[in-house]
Amino acid sequence: MRRKLVVGNWKMHLTRDEAASLVGALQENFVETDAEVGVCPAYLSIGIVRRIMEGAPIALGAQDVFWLDQGAFTGQVSASMLRDAGVTMCLVGHSETRGRFGKLDVPESTVGYFAETDETVNLKIKALLKHGVAPILCVGETLEEREADRTDSVIQSQLRGALAGIAEFKNGVVAYEPVWAIGTGKTCDASEASRVCGVVRAALRDILGAQADSVRILYGGSVNAGNAKELFSQKDI
Repeated sequence: MRRKLVVGNWKMHLTRDEAASLVGALQENFVETDAEVGVCPAYLSIGIVRRIMEGAPIALGAQDVFWLDQGAFTGQVSASMLRDAGVTMCLVGHSETRGRFGKLDVPESTVGYFAETDETVNLKIKALLKHGVAPILCVGETLEEREADRTDSVIQSQLRGALAGIAEFKNGVVAYEPVWAIGTGKTCDASEASRVCGVVRAALRDILGAQADSVRILYGGSVNAGNAKELFSQKDI
């Protein structure tokens, strides 16, 4: 049976002190659960969050990774560095690193800075698997793609590209995050979210075979205390 997973992506929020305060409050108010819980702080907060969470049933994640172990790649962080820092899971292919924004907070002319592709996502997944860090592969469609009835084909294409040449997606996770629902306050209807997660499962079976049934599929996009229970009750989420 697949264990439920809840992961908080803190994005580019919180100073080190603020991150320490938040994770301290999370520990203090943590309710014992059968679900696995993880947080993905900004790089600079990983160390202090790890120290405060030591011994707690909360996994430490990162928000991105570079695919080579070392080299002249200014500003990048490798999978081996993340592993050394205590990270056990890492987001890859998030719509924001792909330059696909539901709510655009930067000038449109600068979106090209965020240039993630299926090929780079694939390289990052391979690097994470090599170093024993669980990839959380993010997929999702824009509002324009949804309105053009391309949701399923876009997600299937993203999965095929990201998992090309990967025989074993060990401990890997897929997160379905409709771009139009991220940070906008809009949430995909629970039944539709479940349907799309079923599309993800079927595509994973085509790509990975029987091991696809053990892959956990998350839903992300304006999830909150009011809608989480209904989303969690869906078959493939």
